[in-house]
Amino acid sequence: MQLEWARPGVLRATAHVYEFSALVAAARHVAESAPSEIPPEALDHLRAVLADYDTETQRLRPQRPNPT
Repeated sequence: MQLEWARPGVLRATAHVYEFSALVAAARHVAESAPSEIPPEALDHLRAVLADYDTETQRLRPQRPNPT
């Protein structure tokens, strides 16, 4: 995995799919079964990031033709 600054406050990550999927799986685990000491605002932010990730992965999938 490589990280670099794209601009102040914005990181660009280059990772293998398995590296990124491990991070997403860990984030999903925390979002679904977070301990009570995690602030609700942090969980809301994490869930929003995961929703954005889901939207973007759908966009990256090849267009499937409609069955006729």
